[in-house]
Amino acid sequence: MDTKTIASAFAAAGLAQIARAADKLILPSIRATATLLDEDSIPVGASKLGGLPDLPAMIEWPEMNSVPMSFVAQIRLENLKGVDGAQTLPPAGMLWFFYDAAQETYGADPADRAGRQVFFIDHLTEGQLSRRPAPEELSSAACFNACAMVFSSEATLPTSPNVEMPTLMWSREDQQRYEAFYAAFPSHQARASAQHRLLGHPDTIQDDMRGQCQLMTHGVSGLDDPRAAALLADAHDWQLLLQVDSDDGAGMEWANTGMLYFWIKRADLASRNFDNVWVVLQSE
Repeated sequence: MDTKTIASAFAAAGLAQIARAADKLILPSIRATATLLDEDSIPVGASKLGGLPDLPAMIEWPEMNSVPMSFVAQIRLENLKGVDGAQTLPPAGMLWFFYDAAQETYGADPADRAGRQVFFIDHLTEGQLSRRPAPEELSSAACFNACAMVFSSEATLPTSPNVEMPTLMWSREDQQRYEAFYAAFPSHQARASAQHRLLGHPDTIQDDMRGQCQLMTHGVSGLDDPRAAALLADAHDWQLLLQVDSDDGAGMEWANTGMLYFWIKRADLASRNFDNVWVVLQSE
């Protein structure tokens, strides 16, 4: 659906006040479709969800409190070539995502910084990667099934337009009409399949996460902190990097059928700095 089509659909749904701003609400994303496969059939260095990571010798398996983390995904960035929205990501190389094996990192405490790790290499050479066996200390419950991933373009909408447009005149009835529209939108239809994606709007289960990312990464744990108001003015500097849904095929369940969200500042993404990524886990 293009912007004009979505704007017309907004108007038909009684949402004329956002129809005029459809181009501000729509964000392109890269949908990742995961297919359970035998690990040996996935080439070393290919994009994958779960399984074992393909790592260069220089990268050690990350730990949290001396416990190995769960390997979540690796993205071969060349696999995204030609997909709308990929232009803001590095054109080549690999991203690896790891997360707290105990799933006790919710992103709601500044100390949760230790519960995630993202690695990036911008250039891979032949034979540089090898499939790394899981550490013996990592429990089987914290290891996931290997899934190949393919990517496609997908337009996304926010769960609450008034969060994106603070000056919007928006009533409870408007939100109810919008939620009905949102539930039928192609990329969000009843979450019939696992919603893994790069970039775009997240499929938010609870509250907007950007303020949380902004506060936690500055060591501020609550709104009563005198620094909070000034920091929150820049909350929209954060954008979704990767969303990983609970996925039966991969054997992934985040808390109570929740989602894992990796967030990054726009400036960090532009400079290819993945050291300050923040992770949030939300569930029903």
